[in-house]
Amino acid sequence: MLRTMRFPYSPDAGLLLLRLWFGGLLLVLHGSGKLLHFASYQGEFIDFLGLGPTASPALAVFGEVVLAALLVLGLFARFAALGLVVTMGVAFLAGHGGALQGADSGELAFLYLGAYVALLIAGPGMFSVDAWLSRRASSHPI
Repeated sequence: MLRTMRFPYSPDAGLLLLRLWFGGLLLVLHGSGKLLHFASYQGEFIDFLGLGPTASPALAVFGEVVLAALLVLGLFARFAALGLVVTMGVAFLAGHGGALQGADSGELAFLYLGAYVALLIAGPGMFSVDAWLSRRASSHPI
């Protein structure tokens, strides 16, 4: 009979990897560029819900920089994941028309969306600031 190895922290290590991978890549590859070149994005961004040419890219920058950084840290992770689910949902459905193939494919936004939904459901895991704060609060009751 084949025995499989089981690592005691495997699920938590997997959640850490998901947070670092998808939060870090969104922050570095997408959010930082939008933040540094914010003015140039105002004219080419979709005007989601009629928010205007400044509010729509500002919300995207907030999601792709602030929420992605919170997710990487695992601080307010479910809140960050929820905000990123909304951000990637808007990017996929409104920005790319829900297309998974073709010239204006939203495949990448859809992949990010799936990772953020998984993190929203599972939480950040034990290797997170949220878990550290929870452990600290339970060991030092008021």
